[in-house]
Amino acid sequence: MKTLTRSLTKDKVLLALAAPLLAIAAAFVISSLVFLASGENPLRAYWIMADYGHYSDSQVWIINKAVPYYLSALAVAIGFRMNLFNIGVDGQYRLAAFAAAAVGGAIALPGALQIIVLIVIAMLVGALWSGIAGVLKTSRGVSEVITTIMLNAIAASVIGYFLQDGRLAIKDGNLLHTRFLPESSHFFSFPTHPKPVYGFVVIAALAGFVYWFVLNRTRFGFDLRAVGASEPAAEASGVSVKRMVVISMLLSGAAAGLVGMPTLLGESFNYGTDFPAGIGFTGIAIALLGRNHPVGMAFGALLWAFLDRTGSRLEFEGYAQEIVGVIQGVIVLCVVIAYEIVRRYGLRAQQRKVGEELAAQARTNESDKAEATA
Repeated sequence: MKTLTRSLTKDKVLLALAAPLLAIAAAFVISSLVFLASGENPLRAYWIMADYGHYSDSQVWIINKAVPYYLSALAVAIGFRMNLFNIGVDGQYRLAAFAAAAVGGAIALPGALQIIVLIVIAMLVGALWSGIAGVLKTSRGVSEVITTIMLNAIAASVIGYFLQDGRLAIKDGNLLHTRFLPESSHFFSFPTHPKPVYGFVVIAALAGFVYWFVLNRTRFGFDLRAVGASEPAAEASGVSVKRMVVISMLLSGAAAGLVGMPTLLGESFNYGTDFPAGIGFTGIAIALLGRNHPVGMAFGALLWAFLDRTGSRLEFEGYAQEIVGVIQGVIVLCVVIAYEIVRRYGLRAQQRKVGEELAAQARTNESDKAEATA
């Protein structure tokens, strides 16, 4: 049995390495075919992307862009681990950022207290907005996919109603935005050249660590993963599935509330009609790309930001504007399919080895019995 255990562990390591390598190879081949089909040289395109991405200003841009992407993926992944599809991260983070901006423009607390209050407000608003979907699912059986999509539209309408001149917004040319946050609301940044890196990257890293620790080192995380694996089995072991659904949606929304904070506290210092939108849907792709693992999602966020940055250069060089979106979709599909293929292959190989070990043990027992009888 010890030999079998060592063999299965070795196979698990090899399969863990094979899955991303297979995904990378497949994505490279398919992306190259896409370039060829559009009449472009794929090697030239990769060279342009690599060359433009290595500049210092591009690296700073990629890191800053990856921070909200990563936080969005974390919010989505919390739901994914319980087989919940929180499609409403986009509405949750936008409403949370708007509420924080409105409150922050009206008060001026000393020191870091202002920042802490705004972050807490954003997390509470995000949690409450996503909690609506959790309550509706557990009390009325309404799919969280439907409710979160509808809540996205409602959140946009609420923001549109209050983001008007004379209400919670002021007019600045053709733009409407909330009052500027006081200087005490400005989050620190790293003095990199030519532009600073968001200090919120530290908060994102801490959020990723908390996500990993809670899921893998606490009883709550075990219960959450158990419900995601099998609701009837978790219910039979004493876990309240309904309570876990509501708590998971609240936590997912709280994480979503952080998504807009890097931009609000580190760049724009107000919420306006030009505030970034669509990050919530990008988080879904990055969560799939990173397999819901905090480190994997970090690499996925950086890759996505890299493609966003270098894609603009490809367009400048005459490549089709939509080609980067196609590549991003190809990468996500390749990762999902490659991991599923490797998972099924590993499961069959494990079953075969266990069967062979049991058969060998049975033959040994029969031989021992025959010798004893003789």
